[in-house]
Amino acid sequence: MPRRQKRKSTSFVVKSAELAFAVPQVVAHRVARMALAGAQPTARDQKEFRRMGSEKMAAFAESWNAMVIQASVANYALATSFWRSWLTGRPPRSRGSRLQNAAFGVLGKGIGPIHRRAVANAKRLARTRLR
Repeated sequence: MPRRQKRKSTSFVVKSAELAFAVPQVVAHRVARMALAGAQPTARDQKEFRRMGSEKMAAFAESWNAMVIQASVANYALATSFWRSWLTGRPPRSRGSRLQNAAFGVLGKGIGPIHRRAVANAKRLARTRLR
């Protein structure tokens, strides 16, 4: 396995694992906070609930933007490789690993913004009291 491909896949796997631990912590804290707030949430609770919604929208937009840019870069690289092999008459080396590397690159860019926010929220909310 080429070194670059392994690094991208490892990074994606590590981020996915960290996300798998951070998300349930954040959800549990926020659901408990909603349950405790009841019908009359405090200003602190309302601020957290607004933050929850705006962060999700920002992470989604940032993630899609990063994935589109990375997919464009990967498509350009794959097209260049295809045309170079066609012009020289030699088949490209390891076409499958290039596609896999491109896919991990797109996924890695897409999970980045979500991972950053979820891990940061888990750390922040772990220090925050529910009441």
